[in-house]
Amino acid sequence: MVKSADTVGARIRYWRMRRGGMSQAVLAGLAGVSQSYVSQIESGRKTIDRRSALVAFAAALQVTVADLLGQGTETGDPARERAAECVPAIWSALIEIEDGERRPPTRAGEQLTGDIERSDRLRMSCNYPAMARMLPNLLVEAAAVGGPTLAQAAYQASTCLRHLGYRHLALNAARVAVSAAGNVEDPAWMAAARFAYVQSLPIESAALAAKAADRSLAELQADAGDVRVRQMLGQLHLSAALTSTVDGRLDVARDHLAEATREAASLGDPVDGGGFNGCGFGPTNVGLWQMSIAAEQGEMGRVIELSRTVRPQVLAATNRQLSYWLDLGRALAETGRRDAEALGAFVQAERAAPIPFALNPLARDAVVSLAQRARRRAVPDDLRLLAVRMGIRLAT
Repeated sequence: MVKSADTVGARIRYWRMRRGGMSQAVLAGLAGVSQSYVSQIESGRKTIDRRSALVAFAAALQVTVADLLGQGTETGDPARERAAECVPAIWSALIEIEDGERRPPTRAGEQLTGDIERSDRLRMSCNYPAMARMLPNLLVEAAAVGGPTLAQAAYQASTCLRHLGYRHLALNAARVAVSAAGNVEDPAWMAAARFAYVQSLPIESAALAAKAADRSLAELQADAGDVRVRQMLGQLHLSAALTSTVDGRLDVARDHLAEATREAASLGDPVDGGGFNGCGFGPTNVGLWQMSIAAEQGEMGRVIELSRTVRPQVLAATNRQLSYWLDLGRALAETGRRDAEALGAFVQAERAAPIPFALNPLARDAVVSLAQRARRRAVPDDLRLLAVRMGIRLAT
């Protein structure tokens, strides 16, 4: 039995009871799902595998998706707590920059460039707590230089904050990146900053995110002669495909995915595994987004089928490998009949990117669900060890 109640299902039950003791049947009706599904989610026997379902539950309970995910509020995880200690200083730096304050630089140009490269390496390895410790001073120093330097530092801050669960601050950082890139009319960094902005919007704003991506694609198309811009336009197409899927506009999603697929076939995978800004746009990344989109559509068999043709290890960013193994693991676990394979996929996901895997609420729920189904028999050692590393306590 799982001792920790820190799951999405437990939070749904908490907010349901806070809403005047709303029954599961009423919640199911408001969210457009069955009562048995609500019961299975709250008990931990099933996990929520679609962003659209999270949006529906949040709307029915009159809370945010972040409330259901517990993002930015959890305690007890050492990595999260180390990062959380730095968030107020990052927020302060962003406010200072947005207000137009600029301090005299204290680092030589080469030192600042080296620090930004170091922060970027931490981003590629998903070491967000270490990034968070660097970001307050890095943002202030980059602001003294401005232009692409600030755009890159702010992009890194947005990525870090989003993965730590602070989407509202990630959005602030993305706006700083957009402003910095616009001040020097750098189309490649403008495209990257716009991508960060779209990624930082809350899940509830899927329609707005898709529209923002569409606007950016239209505005930046004239600069598509630059390969860096083409890579980021491809990323914007992928983001628009996923957000349109969440919004239920499947025809629009298919169009964006087709555009991304054509662009990726033309460009190929980046030789260094990263490409411009480490986003890794190419056929492999398109395949990974296709897996996520299939999962959002509830097509778990399609996720498994796609996984056979994707080799995530050719990309440098470890979060791409995490995405592959997490989507595959959740697809394998969906029926409840391939739990051993699902566990193997989750172990691979944790090995690829241990910090974001442990911080991911849906990953935690997936592990809890496996444990719930295994409680009538001995919990496998691999599952028990994985739960321990994620801070999930299982009954002995």
